[in-house]
Amino acid sequence: MLLKAVMVALAVCYPLLAHLAVLANSVLLTVASIGVLAVLVLLPGLARGSVSAWLAVLLIGGALAVLSQQSLIWLPLYAPAVLSDLFVAWIFARTLLPQRVPLVERIVRLLHAPEEKLNPAIWPYARRLTLAWAALFIAVGCISLVLALLATPNGILVLLGVRPALTVSQHSWSLFANFIEYVLAAVFFAVEYSYRRYRFPEQPYANVIDFLRRMRNVAPEAIGSDARRQSAPGPT
Repeated sequence: MLLKAVMVALAVCYPLLAHLAVLANSVLLTVASIGVLAVLVLLPGLARGSVSAWLAVLLIGGALAVLSQQSLIWLPLYAPAVLSDLFVAWIFARTLLPQRVPLVERIVRLLHAPEEKLNPAIWPYARRLTLAWAALFIAVGCISLVLALLATPNGILVLLGVRPALTVSQHSWSLFANFIEYVLAAVFFAVEYSYRRYRFPEQPYANVIDFLRRMRNVAPEAIGSDARRQSAPGPT
Protein backbone atom coordinates (compact mmCIF):
# COMPACT_ATOMS: atom_id res chain seq x y z
CA MET A 1 0.00 0.00 0.00
CA LEU A 2 2.81 2.42 0.91
CA LEU A 3 4.64 1.61 -2.33
CA LYS A 4 1.53 2.39 -4.40
CA ALA A 5 0.97 5.64 -2.50
CA VAL A 6 4.56 6.74 -3.15
CA MET A 7 4.24 5.84 -6.85
CA VAL A 8 1.02 7.85 -7.16
CA ALA A 9 2.69 10.82 -5.48
CA LEU A 10 5.67 10.60 -7.85
CA ALA A 11 3.36 10.28 -10.86
CA VAL A 12 1.58 13.49 -9.81
CA CYS A 13 4.82 15.31 -9.06
CA TYR A 14 6.49 14.55 -12.39
CA PRO A 15 4.33 16.66 -14.77
CA LEU A 16 4.23 19.50 -12.23
CA LEU A 17 8.03 19.53 -11.91
CA ALA A 18 8.48 19.23 -15.68
CA HIS A 19 6.16 22.17 -16.29
CA LEU A 20 7.84 24.27 -13.60
CA ALA A 21 11.21 23.47 -15.18
CA VAL A 22 9.99 24.88 -18.49
CA LEU A 23 8.39 27.95 -16.91
CA ALA A 24 11.54 28.76 -14.96
CA ASN A 25 13.93 27.62 -17.70
CA SER A 26 15.63 25.75 -14.86
CA VAL A 27 18.22 23.03 -15.40
CA LEU A 28 17.92 22.03 -11.73
CA LEU A 29 14.16 21.46 -11.99
CA THR A 30 14.67 19.62 -15.28
CA VAL A 31 17.11 17.24 -13.61
CA ALA A 32 14.73 16.86 -10.65
CA SER A 33 11.74 16.02 -12.88
CA ILE A 34 13.68 13.42 -14.85
CA GLY A 35 14.99 11.97 -11.59
CA VAL A 36 11.47 11.71 -10.19
CA LEU A 37 10.31 9.90 -13.32
CA ALA A 38 13.26 7.49 -13.18
CA VAL A 39 12.54 6.67 -9.53
CA LEU A 40 8.86 6.15 -10.37
CA VAL A 41 9.71 3.62 -13.07
CA LEU A 42 12.38 1.84 -11.03
CA LEU A 43 10.71 1.99 -7.61
CA PRO A 44 9.23 -1.54 -7.60
CA GLY A 45 12.66 -2.97 -8.41
CA LEU A 46 14.34 -0.71 -5.86
CA ALA A 47 11.87 -1.85 -3.20
CA ARG A 48 12.70 -5.49 -3.99
CA GLY A 49 16.41 -4.72 -3.70
CA SER A 50 17.02 -5.46 -7.38
CA VAL A 51 20.68 -4.96 -8.22
CA SER A 52 19.84 -3.97 -11.81
CA ALA A 53 17.39 -1.31 -10.58
CA TRP A 54 19.99 0.22 -8.25
CA LEU A 55 22.59 0.13 -11.00
CA ALA A 56 20.12 1.87 -13.31
CA VAL A 57 19.67 4.62 -10.70
CA LEU A 58 23.43 5.14 -10.57
CA LEU A 59 23.72 5.22 -14.36
CA ILE A 60 20.82 7.64 -14.75
CA GLY A 61 22.21 9.84 -11.99
CA GLY A 62 25.60 9.92 -13.70
CA ALA A 63 24.05 10.70 -17.07
CA LEU A 64 22.01 13.54 -15.59
CA ALA A 65 25.11 14.95 -13.90
CA VAL A 66 26.91 15.02 -17.25
CA LEU A 67 23.95 16.36 -19.24
CA SER A 68 23.22 19.06 -16.66
CA GLN A 69 26.37 20.80 -17.82
CA GLN A 70 25.03 20.99 -21.38
CA SER A 71 21.95 22.34 -23.11
CA LEU A 72 21.11 18.77 -24.17
CA ILE A 73 19.71 18.19 -20.66
CA TRP A 74 16.37 19.32 -22.11
CA LEU A 75 16.17 16.42 -24.55
CA PRO A 76 15.23 13.72 -21.98
CA LEU A 77 12.31 15.93 -20.92
CA TYR A 78 10.54 15.38 -24.25
CA ALA A 79 10.78 11.61 -24.44
CA PRO A 80 8.40 10.45 -21.64
CA ALA A 81 5.27 12.12 -23.03
CA VAL A 82 5.77 10.74 -26.53
CA LEU A 83 6.97 7.27 -25.52
CA SER A 84 4.27 6.76 -22.88
CA ASP A 85 1.52 7.77 -25.33
CA LEU A 86 2.81 5.46 -28.04
CA PHE A 87 3.27 2.63 -25.54
CA VAL A 88 -0.35 2.89 -24.39
CA ALA A 89 -1.46 3.07 -28.03
CA TRP A 90 0.53 -0.11 -28.72
CA ILE A 91 -1.16 -1.90 -25.78
CA PHE A 92 -4.53 -1.26 -27.41
CA ALA A 93 -3.49 -1.63 -31.06
CA ARG A 94 -1.68 -4.97 -30.71
CA THR A 95 -4.94 -6.61 -29.62
CA LEU A 96 -6.55 -5.59 -32.93
CA LEU A 97 -4.26 -7.87 -34.93
CA PRO A 98 -5.93 -10.79 -36.76
CA GLN A 99 -7.14 -13.59 -34.49
CA ARG A 100 -6.56 -11.57 -31.32
CA VAL A 101 -9.27 -10.45 -28.92
CA PRO A 102 -9.52 -6.63 -28.67
CA LEU A 103 -8.49 -5.28 -25.29
CA VAL A 104 -11.87 -3.73 -24.47
CA GLU A 105 -13.56 -7.05 -25.25
CA ARG A 106 -11.17 -8.83 -22.87
CA ILE A 107 -12.11 -6.34 -20.16
CA VAL A 108 -15.84 -6.78 -20.81
CA ARG A 109 -15.54 -10.55 -20.50
CA LEU A 110 -13.61 -10.24 -17.25
CA LEU A 111 -16.10 -7.76 -15.77
CA HIS A 112 -19.08 -10.01 -16.49
CA ALA A 113 -19.76 -13.52 -15.22
CA PRO A 114 -18.97 -16.24 -17.83
CA GLU A 115 -22.57 -17.47 -17.83
CA GLU A 116 -24.06 -13.99 -18.30
CA LYS A 117 -25.77 -13.39 -21.64
CA LEU A 118 -24.59 -10.13 -23.13
CA ASN A 119 -25.93 -7.96 -25.93
CA PRO A 120 -24.22 -9.17 -29.16
CA ALA A 121 -23.74 -5.53 -30.17
CA ILE A 122 -21.15 -5.21 -27.40
CA TRP A 123 -18.47 -7.06 -29.36
CA PRO A 124 -18.24 -4.80 -32.45
CA TYR A 125 -18.54 -1.80 -30.10
CA ALA A 126 -15.65 -3.13 -28.01
CA ARG A 127 -13.49 -3.49 -31.10
CA ARG A 128 -14.26 0.05 -32.28
CA LEU A 129 -13.59 1.42 -28.80
CA THR A 130 -10.23 -0.36 -28.66
CA LEU A 131 -9.35 1.23 -32.00
CA ALA A 132 -10.54 4.65 -30.77
CA TRP A 133 -8.33 4.51 -27.67
CA ALA A 134 -5.33 3.48 -29.78
CA ALA A 135 -6.00 6.32 -32.24
CA LEU A 136 -6.36 8.85 -29.41
CA PHE A 137 -2.99 8.01 -27.88
CA ILE A 138 -1.27 7.90 -31.26
CA ALA A 139 -2.70 11.35 -32.01
CA VAL A 140 -1.66 12.97 -28.72
CA GLY A 141 1.76 11.32 -28.92
CA CYS A 142 2.33 12.69 -32.42
CA ILE A 143 1.13 16.16 -31.41
CA SER A 144 3.48 16.12 -28.43
CA LEU A 145 6.37 15.07 -30.68
CA VAL A 146 5.66 17.81 -33.24
CA LEU A 147 5.43 20.45 -30.52
CA ALA A 148 8.69 19.19 -28.99
CA LEU A 149 10.43 19.40 -32.37
CA LEU A 150 9.24 22.95 -32.99
CA ALA A 151 9.58 24.30 -29.45
CA THR A 152 11.79 27.26 -28.59
CA PRO A 153 14.10 28.09 -26.94
CA ASN A 154 15.04 24.52 -26.03
CA GLY A 155 13.14 22.37 -28.51
CA ILE A 156 14.58 19.26 -30.12
CA LEU A 157 15.42 20.81 -33.49
CA VAL A 158 16.90 23.95 -31.93
CA LEU A 159 19.11 21.86 -29.61
CA LEU A 160 20.28 19.86 -32.63
CA GLY A 161 21.26 23.06 -34.43
CA VAL A 162 18.28 23.29 -36.79
CA ARG A 163 16.12 26.40 -36.80
CA PRO A 164 12.59 25.35 -37.82
CA ALA A 165 10.59 27.63 -40.10
CA LEU A 166 7.61 27.29 -37.75
CA THR A 167 8.11 27.48 -34.00
CA VAL A 168 5.98 27.21 -30.87
CA SER A 169 6.86 28.20 -27.34
CA GLN A 170 8.29 25.52 -25.07
CA HIS A 171 5.58 26.56 -22.64
CA SER A 172 2.93 25.47 -25.18
CA TRP A 173 4.57 22.07 -25.53
CA SER A 174 4.67 21.66 -21.75
CA LEU A 175 1.02 22.62 -21.32
CA PHE A 176 -0.03 20.03 -23.88
CA ALA A 177 2.32 17.21 -22.82
CA ASN A 178 1.93 17.62 -19.07
CA PHE A 179 -1.70 18.66 -18.74
CA ILE A 180 -3.89 18.97 -21.83
CA GLU A 181 -3.41 15.43 -23.08
CA TYR A 182 -4.54 14.09 -19.70
CA VAL A 183 -7.62 16.29 -19.91
CA LEU A 184 -8.34 14.98 -23.42
CA ALA A 185 -8.11 11.37 -22.22
CA ALA A 186 -10.36 12.14 -19.23
CA VAL A 187 -12.96 13.85 -21.43
CA PHE A 188 -12.91 10.95 -23.89
CA PHE A 189 -13.40 8.51 -21.02
CA ALA A 190 -16.26 10.54 -19.51
CA VAL A 191 -18.11 10.89 -22.82
CA GLU A 192 -17.64 7.23 -23.72
CA TYR A 193 -18.68 6.07 -20.24
CA SER A 194 -21.87 8.14 -20.38
CA TYR A 195 -22.75 6.84 -23.84
CA ARG A 196 -21.98 3.25 -22.81
CA ARG A 197 -24.33 3.47 -19.82
CA TYR A 198 -27.04 4.66 -22.19
CA ARG A 199 -26.28 2.19 -25.00
CA PHE A 200 -25.69 -0.85 -22.76
CA PRO A 201 -27.54 -0.19 -19.48
CA GLU A 202 -27.10 -3.74 -18.13
CA GLN A 203 -23.75 -3.30 -16.43
CA PRO A 204 -22.25 -5.11 -13.41
CA TYR A 205 -21.02 -1.87 -11.82
CA ALA A 206 -23.12 0.70 -9.98
CA ASN A 207 -21.32 3.90 -10.92
CA VAL A 208 -18.06 5.26 -12.32
CA ILE A 209 -16.20 4.73 -9.02
CA ASP A 210 -17.31 1.11 -8.89
CA PHE A 211 -16.32 0.71 -12.56
CA LEU A 212 -12.82 2.10 -11.95
CA ARG A 213 -12.38 -0.16 -8.94
CA ARG A 214 -13.35 -3.23 -10.96
CA MET A 215 -11.17 -2.06 -13.85
CA ARG A 216 -8.19 -1.82 -11.51
CA ASN A 217 -8.73 -5.47 -10.57
CA VAL A 218 -9.10 -6.91 -14.07
CA ALA A 219 -6.79 -4.65 -16.09
CA PRO A 220 -3.54 -6.54 -15.33
CA GLU A 221 -5.05 -9.81 -16.55
CA ALA A 222 -6.62 -8.19 -19.62
CA ILE A 223 -3.40 -6.45 -20.63
CA GLY A 224 -1.06 -9.29 -19.74
CA SER A 225 -2.99 -12.09 -21.40
CA ASP A 226 -2.37 -13.22 -24.97
CA ALA A 227 -6.01 -13.94 -25.76
CA ARG A 228 -6.57 -15.18 -29.30
CA ARG A 229 -9.84 -15.42 -31.14
CA GLN A 230 -9.81 -19.16 -31.68
CA SER A 231 -9.54 -19.81 -27.95
CA ALA A 232 -11.89 -17.06 -26.81
CA PRO A 233 -15.49 -17.98 -25.97
CA GLY A 234 -18.36 -16.22 -27.59
CA PRO A 235 -18.99 -14.85 -31.06
CA THR A 236 -16.19 -14.23 -33.53
